[in-house]
Amino acid sequence: MRPGEALQLSVTRLDRVRQEISKIIVGQQDVVDGLLISLLAGGHVLLEGVPGLGKTTLLRTLSRVLHLKYSRIQFTPDLMPADIVGSMMIEADERGAKSLRFQPGPIFSNLVLADEINRATPKTQSALLEAMQERTVTSGTTTHELERPFLVMATQNPIEMEGTYPLPEAQLDRFLMKILVEYPSREELNRIVERTIQREEIPLDRIMGQAEILDLRAVCHEILVAPHVQDFAIDLVMATQPGTQYAHPLANKYIRYGSSPRGAQALVECGRVYALLRSRPHLSADDIQAIALSVLRHRIILNFDAHADGQTPDSLLKEIVQTVRTPVA
Repeated sequence: MRPGEALQLSVTRLDRVRQEISKIIVGQQDVVDGLLISLLAGGHVLLEGVPGLGKTTLLRTLSRVLHLKYSRIQFTPDLMPADIVGSMMIEADERGAKSLRFQPGPIFSNLVLADEINRATPKTQSALLEAMQERTVTSGTTTHELERPFLVMATQNPIEMEGTYPLPEAQLDRFLMKILVEYPSREELNRIVERTIQREEIPLDRIMGQAEILDLRAVCHEILVAPHVQDFAIDLVMATQPGTQYAHPLANKYIRYGSSPRGAQALVECGRVYALLRSRPHLSADDIQAIALSVLRHRIILNFDAHADGQTPDSLLKEIVQTVRTPVA
């Protein structure tokens, strides 16, 4: 298949996936696109929003449209690492001989929902994040590979902080994107209520499977990245690092630690998928700017002055993105 034909086929498939998801999920297009970007870029996504905004429904709907294995892990303070990755079990055969067998946990799925991840203890959080990073689970002397594609969508509730264990900044950096889920508009809320009144379950078509998703990833790797656009992504990340010659004045004033090199990698990888969603065979500076907040908001740490002056990661990043010089080819 020619590169142009592969690109057009990929765009058509992704449009159909978004149309099917919109049968269940009203609005939230940025959240849907962010989830698809993370899936095709091979990363994981962190969603933050109040309860009842459809975060759980979104991943379950995506699993139906893509015909992928789905599992949900409800994080609680008493959740143990073995409840996530699995454990060794003793089993006996017909002769009474006993042996150990590994019983896989819910992490062995294509799409894993880690609901309210900040309610679990750091030990349990680290077990999940290790599987996310390595794509493997080790039990004893045996290493088990996780299925591909593999995506973890973790959720956080921003309104309840008592009895929670916030993710350390170094572990937040392992998420490709952090997306804020906003309240629906009045028109969207009206459509949500109308769908609630309907008694018939909305049927969903299966658009793709595992093989097609891996093919889409290969197409994303063919998206061209010009040197000046790569330099723009690097300039954005360097602008968030205080104390350097490339630091933005706001970074020197309000940011304690800037983005790591993973931020530059994520800008390019997510930008390529975003360009594919927009039917373009090359990455542009506009693509980088469009995804910069979702990619960088959890990779910078603010200082005390920022909190005292009412600054947020989003308010600082918006100013930095607007003032960093847009490259010219």
